[in-house]
Amino acid sequence: MASQVSQMPSSSPLSFNKDEMRPKADFPPSIWGDFFHNCPDKNIDAETEKRHQQLKEEVRKMIVAPMANSTQKLTFIDSVQRLGVSYHFTKEIEDELENIYHNNNDAENDLYTTSLRFRILREHGFNVSCNAFNKFNDEQGNFKSSVTNDVQGLLELYEASYLRVHGEDILDEAISFSANHLSLAVASLDYPLPEQVSHALKQSIRRGLPRVEARHYLSVYQDIESHNKALLEFAKIDFNMLQLLHRKELSEIFRWWKDLDFRRKLPYTRERVVECYFWILGVYFEPQYSLGRKMMAKVIIMTSILDDTYDSYATYDELILYTSAIERWEIKCIYQLPEYMKLSYKALLDVYEEMEQLVVEHGRQYRVEYAKNAIIRLAQSYFVEAKWTLQNYKPSFEEFKINALSSCGYAMLAITSFVGMGDIVTPETFKWATSEPKIIQASTIICRFMDDIAEHKFKHRREDDWSVIDYYMEEYSVTAQEAYDVFNKYIESAWKDMNQELLKPTEMPTEVMNRSLNLSRVMDVLYKEGDGYTYVRKSIKDAITSLLVEPITL
Repeated sequence: MASQVSQMPSSSPLSFNKDEMRPKADFPPSIWGDFFHNCPDKNIDAETEKRHQQLKEEVRKMIVAPMANSTQKLTFIDSVQRLGVSYHFTKEIEDELENIYHNNNDAENDLYTTSLRFRILREHGFNVSCNAFNKFNDEQGNFKSSVTNDVQGLLELYEASYLRVHGEDILDEAISFSANHLSLAVASLDYPLPEQVSHALKQSIRRGLPRVEARHYLSVYQDIESHNKALLEFAKIDFNMLQLLHRKELSEIFRWWKDLDFRRKLPYTRERVVECYFWILGVYFEPQYSLGRKMMAKVIIMTSILDDTYDSYATYDELILYTSAIERWEIKCIYQLPEYMKLSYKALLDVYEEMEQLVVEHGRQYRVEYAKNAIIRLAQSYFVEAKWTLQNYKPSFEEFKINALSSCGYAMLAITSFVGMGDIVTPETFKWATSEPKIIQASTIICRFMDDIAEHKFKHRREDDWSVIDYYMEEYSVTAQEAYDVFNKYIESAWKDMNQELLKPTEMPTEVMNRSLNLSRVMDVLYKEGDGYTYVRKSIKDAITSLLVEPITL
């Protein structure tokens, strides 16, 4: 790894004495206190586990059973997915959808069926054509006014349009057309449809976090008259079983955090242990990724500490030493660091050493090397940003953007997510991931620009701390709103890239590619209405509570 700091002089015009002129970090404290220190002292009883297995087999048989038509089959598969239990039936669902894809006879289908078929097949990477929607257009190429009365169809059209790729103009139009008409209709609908519509307008299925959406859909599905009782009961038990596993993982991570005592020793950092775990739960929630989740949660917690050290506290001279130590990655480098930096430096090395020990028996140490290199690159990009700020240097927009995309950390998190993923990941996976593939670039753009819009719009940055938005406004002499519009277009374009990259055949197994999709979903949930990580708003607190605190009543 080429050093970016070793050539720099040890003293500079930016030397500080002690705490003089340190940037002021003033983050709100954690809203959770020590609530997650201990796990609830209960387990799923044997009777419930037995029932869970019985219901699982029932649902499996229903997925593969012949149904009257493909619409019934798609509707059932959609319910299985939206209730959060499709991970049990991956092969069965894939086989059924393969049949539906190849036996295409949708010429007579209504708006609801056409949209549902398009969305579910696209969600699974089948490259269905958007031409299926042409039959709903009039001679001028606009959607026929007759479809505005079909609220279920409009809702499905709205959800389907989020899976569009570049060049699908009809779906670009569909998203605003359906959203406008759904907004007008919502007040006159009968429950539970208004709840489904208003929720969809806030959070689309494609960009929502699967666990959060499953928790919400469980409360809606039971009020749908045609709901399947066995499926509902299975989904409720499954949710509670997963919640208990996730809660145990979080308690373990929280105790690790408490032992570090950073709340007292590094008070300038954001204490967001729970939010970091929620972030990683968004990346993968399934039981088989428990080890990967715990490793990755510790990495993202340490990344947050690094970020705050570079961005909100350290002096320039200290950062030269810190970055050099991270590049060299040797415990003996600790002696050159100020006392407060020794704590985070040792904790960082310990996290990766623990990671190595956890994967060593499977001959996967090479994975940890890739993960280490990724966090070294991230620290280097943090250093560049901090240097520019502390030296009051204003780079061009393009120069700043290139480094900003690197410093968002999403390439690092994608690579780290593969470390605990089992045999599906190979050395080729890591070579691919480090070659800046389009799907990782897309998630990086979504992360960086959503973060910057949120921080700029809600004034969450210090005045001397410029973002991509500020550089763009200055260089192109535009207003803040004009800049937001430009960057929102970048974000929408990146989502189209994401959807395109997930169409078969994919560059890597879908399980690998889905980490970038899920990382992007976390951004949509956390940053759409401001920086929901640093300033935890009610909707995020409620989402975390629903996933990690409140079990579902059976």
